[in-house]
Amino acid sequence: MTHVLITDYDFLDHSIEQAILDAAGIAFTAAQIRSEDDLIAAAGGSDALLLQYAPFSARVAAALPRLGLVSRMGAGFDTIDTDACARHGIWVSNSPDYGVGEVATHALAMALAMIRNILAYHRDIGEGKWHFTSSGKLRRASDMTLGIIGLGRIGKRMAHIGRNVFRNVVACDPYVIDGDFPAYVERATHAEVFERCDVVSLHVPLNAETRGMVGAELIARARPGAYIVNTARGAVLDVDAAVEALDRGALGGLALDVLPVEPVPADSRLIRHPRVILSPHSAFYSVAAERELREKAARNVVSWVRTGRPNYVVVPGTRRLAPG
Repeated sequence: MTHVLITDYDFLDHSIEQAILDAAGIAFTAAQIRSEDDLIAAAGGSDALLLQYAPFSARVAAALPRLGLVSRMGAGFDTIDTDACARHGIWVSNSPDYGVGEVATHALAMALAMIRNILAYHRDIGEGKWHFTSSGKLRRASDMTLGIIGLGRIGKRMAHIGRNVFRNVVACDPYVIDGDFPAYVERATHAEVFERCDVVSLHVPLNAETRGMVGAELIARARPGAYIVNTARGAVLDVDAAVEALDRGALGGLALDVLPVEPVPADSRLIRHPRVILSPHSAFYSVAAERELREKAARNVVSWVRTGRPNYVVVPGTRRLAPG
């Protein structure tokens, strides 16, 4: 019988996956794996994996000759060694389009919370202050320019909903041709986005090119008082450089849904910094988005079992279901 291992999950249960796999006659077990050794030990008899954060390295790929598919419960796949999977013929799939609207609206909400200084007002009221000027001078969002780094699905949605809030929208994505840039978005370089924009929102995947991409050099180009929003991946942004810029007054605020280390350490300066907004890697979340994410990841497995190919292909493989 075909067997699937749910390697790890931070959902409340695995009932959604169970309903889909049971209906297809596919057996599964669920675990909470955090290490390569545990993954190798647990997955030896599995035909496919439903994987959230468990590390799938070249070592893991080499140790699992039966495995045919790794289906990521998410859009990003930076914890999977895709080159190793390609060498071993292992299919990799994901759920690329499940929470586009949620992430974009979360990023916009974080940007507007900084621009309107909502958290400062809340703190001031708790301290007995009640005046519209208590949090300082505020600018009109409609006088500001929104900058977007990465114009994929989420970046384009951010541009679409942001164009009615900000004066104009500028974006950088060297992998999107001019014809795929919306008419209301102006193309710019990475440096130009930081130099020209009052809000910079990050929407790139994490890979060798983007890791640490927004570092001290780019941040130093930012307009005085600019805001940075990161709902992409924590390692895209040099958080230390960004906080240093905050402390010297070069940046106006920092809103982070993702961090290089999650959850945020209890002693992190970010937690109590007056110009930092944090959320717990939740930009993707709504009840509907979570269901869509999990259904698409599970249906990748069903499709591979039935047809030899998952619905959403990241890495095309050669392995098919093992006989017996």
